[in-house]
Amino acid sequence: MTAHCGFLAVDSGGSGLRVVVGTVGRAATARRESREPVRTGDRGIDPGHFMEQLVPMVRALVAEAGVDRLDAAAVGAAGMASLGDGLRAELPGALGREFGIGRIALAADAVTAYVGALGPRPGAVVAAGTGLITIGTDLTDWRRADGWGHLLGDCGSGAWIGRAGLEAALRAHDGRPGGSAGLLARAEELFGPVRGLPGKLYPRPDRPAVLASFAPDVAACADGDAVAADILRAAARHMADSAAAVCPTAGEPQVALTGGLFKMGDPLVVPLVEELGKRLPHARRVPAAGDPLDGSVRIATDLATDALTLPSDEAMLCVVNDKGD
Repeated sequence: MTAHCGFLAVDSGGSGLRVVVGTVGRAATARRESREPVRTGDRGIDPGHFMEQLVPMVRALVAEAGVDRLDAAAVGAAGMASLGDGLRAELPGALGREFGIGRIALAADAVTAYVGALGPRPGAVVAAGTGLITIGTDLTDWRRADGWGHLLGDCGSGAWIGRAGLEAALRAHDGRPGGSAGLLARAEELFGPVRGLPGKLYPRPDRPAVLASFAPDVAACADGDAVAADILRAAARHMADSAAAVCPTAGEPQVALTGGLFKMGDPLVVPLVEELGKRLPHARRVPAAGDPLDGSVRIATDLATDALTLPSDEAMLCVVNDKGD
């Protein structure tokens, strides 16, 4: 291949699609995003709905970027590991028919978050927003921990912190131990009288996001409110537990934090750094270099230039080339 290979990079998540088209070796890229999340159905992520959104965006971006052809594509998608059977079965053929792309990497969003944060080197990444997942690799295979959703896990996530904060508010309302008057006041400011909270929360299809919307209030109360501070310390312990479960034990792996939850800053990050130091004294914490879309771009450009060294995994990172193997 020439030094100027066209590539497509996609990040599909809960807020929609983000798409980049560019040329390897050239700084300029063209970007688009949609605000409509890809539907899920009986086979998981809906490949038809995915392509309905993607095709017009890519056609416009190819023209904008002045790319003659697309040699490689990397698609990172939330739910790929557990809900990606339809995408894995249909997307390579669809991208080949529409755009002539012969090399395609389908990745879980945790993998693109990892590559965006650390690149192709051993380590572990804590990806935290409404939900939470950790992923690590020694460049031989991938390991993941948590990411089981707000009912079964995502321990330490925005939804987890928000739920714990609302529980403390309700404890204060009832007069039970472990309550926080400060969190009760903030909960009623955000949601109204807490007696009505179950009716507002339980029927909602976006319960995790509603719970997570209260996490910044927990952080805001942490200075001077022991209950709120304890919630964030517990979240930090959960994150460190998950990071320790996936981080390589040999050498000097790197550990990075990525995701919107860490915008809460010191109330969460300070106890997390302390917990990571206890659990992973051999690892070196580094700032995340980029986000999941940056990870998709890195995978796509490495794939286009035969430089991809990341381990393959049927669920986490599946690579298909034009020979179909």
